[in-house]
Amino acid sequence: MNHAKGRGAHRRGAPAAATRRRASCSRRRFASTLLLLLAGRARADAPAVIERLRPSVLPVGSYRVLDSPRFGFRGSGFVVGDGRLLVTNAHVVPEAGAGEAAPPLQLAALVPRADGGRDLRLASLERLDRAHDLALLRLEGAPLPALELAPPGSVKEGEELLLAGFPIGGVLGYSMVTHRAMLSSITKIALPSLNAHQLSERAAKQLREGPFEVYQLDATAYPGNSGGPLVAAHDGKVVGVVNMVLVRGTRESALSNPTGITYAIPARFVRELLAPP
Repeated sequence: MNHAKGRGAHRRGAPAAATRRRASCSRRRFASTLLLLLAGRARADAPAVIERLRPSVLPVGSYRVLDSPRFGFRGSGFVVGDGRLLVTNAHVVPEAGAGEAAPPLQLAALVPRADGGRDLRLASLERLDRAHDLALLRLEGAPLPALELAPPGSVKEGEELLLAGFPIGGVLGYSMVTHRAMLSSITKIALPSLNAHQLSERAAKQLREGPFEVYQLDATAYPGNSGGPLVAAHDGKVVGVVNMVLVRGTRESALSNPTGITYAIPARFVRELLAPP
């Protein structure tokens, strides 16, 4: 009798189990469809995002009237805030040499014109955060279109992103180049040690605190991409700052044998850099 009851219970439970399986399959199909739609949206929005980036992503370097060329390209940067502030990497900013002969080395950026050319604008160093390899410059002249920073915690692993900048600099001409990337991992890293004359109060505090979170990307960046923005592909909001690329062997091997692994500093550290002291 008990055995018969068990068979009956099994038969009665079968439709419920089948219903649960169908519901589970439907949820999986819905999730897959949603992911495809989101990926399609990111691909569809990317061209518009790239156009919005063009006036705000600039070649950054040095300027000296007696140099040839006068502009010395060092990396990329992007406009934020009031349109006169430019974010880049700290390692992009040249260090002032002791006892330099006049005329002095100045910071500068190349600003795009409507005819496709670029005008040189001088800049001054506003703030420096060597602990997170970030620098904030102030541009001379009229304000430029500023990029918006994404809210903290808004980017997740697996998200589709774009990185923009000027790989190889003047060798390829100063046309902005955009690479597609996926956020492969949010991991912790400690930047290379600082020498004594670079050890600011903020840098010393960071050394005490230890490693901090960075974004690892499945994208190939090149010399010149440093300091460029990492943005969400669907809305163009800045989620990070391109910082460095993993290389095999020498720095030159980044061109001949790229690893396809790039790191970016999260935008929350840019917010801290922009905050009043």
